[in-house]
Amino acid sequence: MTCKWLNDIKWDDQGLVPVIAQDAATGAVLMFAWANREALEKTAAIGQAVYWSRSRRKLWHKGEESGHFQKVVEMRTDCDNDVVLLKIEQVGDIACHTGRKSCFFQRLDEGCWTPVDPIVKDPKEIYK
Repeated sequence: MTCKWLNDIKWDDQGLVPVIAQDAATGAVLMFAWANREALEKTAAIGQAVYWSRSRRKLWHKGEESGHFQKVVEMRTDCDNDVVLLKIEQVGDIACHTGRKSCFFQRLDEGCWTPVDPIVKDPKEIYK
């Protein structure tokens, strides 16, 4: 049986789909990003997360600058095929450009966003 899995994705009007990166071992949500068709195709082909950077308008191979690659353990979609979930192994244990394990490091406390997770590594040491 030949599946055209990329055709099953419900792309938005810009040809993008939301992607959630989740730690395959712990279940922690590490980050959210966008992917276009080429990014998802490349992700499946190389076994590492590739996203679409809306700000830079180009493919973004996670870890290309930092070395903090995301090895894809499993790819899933939701029931509507309009969100992709990547269960990943985060190389270097840092997913966020701020040097933290997760991009979701701020919590709402008394009406203010408060950083509650530590910086694992100073971003100045990661990005040259």
